[in-house]
Amino acid sequence: MSRRTLLRSIAVGGAALAAPSVLTACSTGSGGGGSVSNAGKKAVPWPAYTPTGGPAPDLAPTEEGVQAGYTKYPEKLVRATAEKPGDGKQKIKVLTITYGTPPKPVGRNKYWQAVNEALGVEIEFTVVPDADFRAKMSTLMSGDDLPDMINFGGGYVLPRESQFVKARCADLSEHLSGDAAKDYPHLAGIPTYAWEGMGRIAGRIYGVPVERAKVQGAMFINREAFDEAGYRPGMSAADFRAMAKEASQGKRFALGASTVGFFGYLHHAMWHGAPNQWRIKDGKVTDMYGTDAFKAALEYMATLRRDGSYNPDATSISQVDLKTQFHNGTVRSMTDGWGAVMSNAQGIKDEFTLDVAEPYAVSGVGGGTPVYQQNRGCFGYTVIKKASKERVRLMLRVLNWLASPFGTKEYELTHYGVEGTHFRYDKAGDPVATELGLVDSRTNLPFPYLMDAPQPLYFPGFPDLTKRLHAWQRKVVPLLVPDDHWGLMSDTYNRQSATMDQIITDGVTAVVAGRKKLSDWDGIYEKWRSQGGKRAAEEFLKEYEAAH
Repeated sequence: MSRRTLLRSIAVGGAALAAPSVLTACSTGSGGGGSVSNAGKKAVPWPAYTPTGGPAPDLAPTEEGVQAGYTKYPEKLVRATAEKPGDGKQKIKVLTITYGTPPKPVGRNKYWQAVNEALGVEIEFTVVPDADFRAKMSTLMSGDDLPDMINFGGGYVLPRESQFVKARCADLSEHLSGDAAKDYPHLAGIPTYAWEGMGRIAGRIYGVPVERAKVQGAMFINREAFDEAGYRPGMSAADFRAMAKEASQGKRFALGASTVGFFGYLHHAMWHGAPNQWRIKDGKVTDMYGTDAFKAALEYMATLRRDGSYNPDATSISQVDLKTQFHNGTVRSMTDGWGAVMSNAQGIKDEFTLDVAEPYAVSGVGGGTPVYQQNRGCFGYTVIKKASKERVRLMLRVLNWLASPFGTKEYELTHYGVEGTHFRYDKAGDPVATELGLVDSRTNLPFPYLMDAPQPLYFPGFPDLTKRLHAWQRKVVPLLVPDDHWGLMSDTYNRQSATMDQIITDGVTAVVAGRKKLSDWDGIYEKWRSQGGKRAAEEFLKEYEAAH
């Protein structure tokens, strides 16, 4: 999947990708704020990290990024916050992206009512469908009527986003930098890598990141179908190709792809040893797309397509419809975001074992040590409109409450709703959604997109899945490499990222689908460089050297 799509999918498991819009025409006036570069600025310290604790996991986390695993729900929940953030008199307007259906109005939405009551604040929640997000944000950023809090989520990098934030949103440095964050202990419990992934603007802290696991996404597989075709973890690329061809018989296909999946090119490129988007080392910037490893991955994917291993509608089917095909066994694998684990486990209805593929090994020209894509560390970040200090503190208290950790009453409410109304406990003690809970839920009213706790590995009703994925993370996390541009500022990338991404994804699709030859890639890559890639690399290097 593309970087944009994978980041969105971390939270929702795949969604339609909005086409580039008029955001590229955002005027300087809509952003304002002057330079957003960190170069030459004295950077304020990140919040002093203070783990929030919680119930002891069944499967231990690691400092490198393996998540804590829970095979069962905690028996005793605790209160994370002694007092409500508000006094029942305040009103806050918020906006986030959504991948669900529009929520019922607050007067008929018991989930919404319960969260408002717990917060002591009346939340007016605007949710924007993924397909409309770019257009909505373009209008919002150029207007005067801003919500009190906005989540820049879903993996979008909006043109002049940083300029807009600096000009129109509150500088949170005095509230969150260093030990000041102790006033908001759950925000202080957000790992530093998530803050680094969000990045500073002109050396200051302007947002709060919504943490996500370090593992970016995965190739989810039908384990029985793969094993029957000869799959072995860590097998060679040649053997993987043979296995994929064997698993593609009749109207079944080993590899599923969609219009936003782009043949899973990020996985294949990195398994061939390409950098994670941008690598900055020894005063040099190397992008993924100009490497021999990337071209080798393109050739490999084109071969898989000619073998008939991809679904034939890969360039026309939506990610939602592809998920249906994966669940019913039409395709035997698909690349998807890490946050899609639970929805996929539920969708297959025990028809097969859900598992995750390990990187294959590549040798020869273009081959290298397989690496795995490390996530930015956050599902975007939430900003606060400029306001009085007391008003800003109120909203930080709300975000702090929403960041209450797993194993608390607050976490249970935001993630599962009200017991007896939105969920019930099954015989194993796991929360199971009721029919109402499937409608009045965090999918349709995404409070956790506004702010969330660090995520555990916990899948109600699927303890064996937790064990499999924890074991997989222990193998894959040592292979993680970061995208070195996260947290860095580039005016060119802010303006041109949508166009740049489109050049790459259109080019990948054309080469793999056979509409262009592999030899055409050099021209596509040079177009990408001329449309911003070369200049963005120079700006990223300047920022990186200033920060290091």
